[in-house]
Amino acid sequence: MRHGPHGEDAPAATARAARAPGQTRRGRASGRSRGSATKRKRRRLRAVVYWTVVLTLWHAIATGALVVWIGLHLPPMHALEVPRRPPAIEIVGLDGRALARRGEMGGAVVPLTEMPAYVPNAFIAIEDRRFYTHRGIDPVGLARAAVANILRLSVWQGGSTITQQLAKNLFLTPDRTLTRKVEEAILALWLEYKFSKPEILELYLNRVYFGAGAYGVEAAAQRYFGKSARDLTLAEAAVLAGLIKSPSRLAPTHNFEAASRRAQLVLAAMTSAGLIRADAAKVAMAKPPRIVQPAAAGVVNYVADHVMDALNDLVGRIEDDVVVETSIDPVLQAAAEKAVVEELLHKGDKFGVEQGALVALTPDGALRALVGGRSYADSQFNRAVSARRQPGSAFKPFVYLTAIERGLTPETVREDKPIAVRGWRPENYRQEYFGAVTLKQALASSLNSVAVRLTLEFGPTAVVRTAHRLGIASKLTPNASLALGTSEVTLLELASAYAPFANGGLAITPHVVERVRSADGRILYQRPHPSPGRLIEPGYVAMMNAMMRETLATGTARRAELPGWPAAGKTGTSQDFRDAWFIGYTSHLIVGVWLGNDDASPTNKLTGGGLPVDIWSRVMKAAHQRVPVAAVPGTATGSPAIAPSAMPRPSSPLASAPPPTSRRDELDGWFLDRWFSRR
Repeated sequence: MRHGPHGEDAPAATARAARAPGQTRRGRASGRSRGSATKRKRRRLRAVVYWTVVLTLWHAIATGALVVWIGLHLPPMHALEVPRRPPAIEIVGLDGRALARRGEMGGAVVPLTEMPAYVPNAFIAIEDRRFYTHRGIDPVGLARAAVANILRLSVWQGGSTITQQLAKNLFLTPDRTLTRKVEEAILALWLEYKFSKPEILELYLNRVYFGAGAYGVEAAAQRYFGKSARDLTLAEAAVLAGLIKSPSRLAPTHNFEAASRRAQLVLAAMTSAGLIRADAAKVAMAKPPRIVQPAAAGVVNYVADHVMDALNDLVGRIEDDVVVETSIDPVLQAAAEKAVVEELLHKGDKFGVEQGALVALTPDGALRALVGGRSYADSQFNRAVSARRQPGSAFKPFVYLTAIERGLTPETVREDKPIAVRGWRPENYRQEYFGAVTLKQALASSLNSVAVRLTLEFGPTAVVRTAHRLGIASKLTPNASLALGTSEVTLLELASAYAPFANGGLAITPHVVERVRSADGRILYQRPHPSPGRLIEPGYVAMMNAMMRETLATGTARRAELPGWPAAGKTGTSQDFRDAWFIGYTSHLIVGVWLGNDDASPTNKLTGGGLPVDIWSRVMKAAHQRVPVAAVPGTATGSPAIAPSAMPRPSSPLASAPPPTSRRDELDGWFLDRWFSRR
């Protein structure tokens, strides 16, 4: 073996000679480490790419499976149809003016071509700026919404297009779930395939909810601005477009400032999108729209409810938009609402009374005004139509008519003195009695003992038959206390039963619907006009009217004011002053007023001759302006009234002078309360 200069063998020397200059053992190790790190990075990158692809594929498969599953549970696309819009019911008054609207959608359909261009543009600018470029789903909008939601860590934006919103309104529930969002997207694609962009926009505008019960742009325009969507200004269109985000919170009727701020955002968006000029936006911002408020706390809605109750019986199921023409006089309706609301506001606390109702109808039964309570917003219960209360002495005309039809006259004399009926002793006010009195005097001063004597003389059953014949539909108990109004009735039926006195003795059917027509003018219902039958002979009508005129001249309703017009009527006060009534009439109109509390608690000695007469006088004055004066049937316009001095003196020498006649009706409550406390 050969050795090198230092005794090394040849191969080792050759290896050292082959090394690169300056290369060390540590350098060789470092090179191997770098190679291994590079390989590991490549392996990790390949793993990331692999699993990304795998997860993406699985995500796509899962998403596709979800879409397929949801699609399988949707109706077949060929069977999908845009559901018919529920019918809109417009209720108009005697003069053709709209009183109220009913139906889920609230407003009639307005074609897109009949709206000002800035109306749909306002919705596009704030809700879906790329509406005309996407195919139902807007990826840009979805991405923007996703980023906003991530930054806020909440669901701040939805990213739904107008088409998606329409799909939700037409077919889906408002639930915020992934399934519902996928269904919404699928249906949006179907809508885009089925309809043109203008058709989708028109469907959307006529169905979207605007708050305050208004569905569709027409209903919203009428509700907030008192005009048609065809006549909206730019500022008004901006307010409506701004409501879509949160109709309840932004409704201008209770949050005008928030609605105005949102409208300014809409105008700015329209300007940014080039849909309006900047100067037009400035003008609109400078002149915010005027918001109309519902009249008299929305009391006219009692009329609308009454109309809707009658409508089904008249025309059956309604499938298309209709216009219901009613007998309601909008001017008189407003006057009636104002009278009831204001009198209760100013004097309700004093008398301890919270509620009231009023009906006004013509002698042939046409309802001209109806007030079912002081505030529809607080209570939708219609006290004029549905509440049954004791009428007190307002029931006595049926007792006296029974007597007149059996041979008595207004000048017939009966004894006003104490009476006992099987232990029941009805008493006059302060136990005062006037001895021999005429029926005219007894009815005018509401003497209880005489009314009870007449009921016993001719029989309670005969009185019940008379009341039912004239129009009282409620059940009446045939006993002696019936004379004093202890059986409950509604205000509408009681006022209707007075109509034969105002029209000369003819039968009537109270009604509010005159005609129903479709939106295209087809007549669906026309109220018939049959010849009315006679209920009371003219001579008996004349006698009754002569007696009930005395109630306003010298009796319990002396406060009634209707200058120049002959009028008649009767007050009523139930036991313990729980109900106060006045039904009064002329040959032109019958008006009935009821005041009381919903829980039947006693008032603070409120009588029919007080606040009810005041309300009646206000309404009657409004109703008789520029109407030719006419006498009550059977009486002369200038017939004299009995002077107060003609009233007989009390039969007992120990009795005091008669109380003021304006409080005479209080005896109803006084003696009935005593009687019932003894039972």
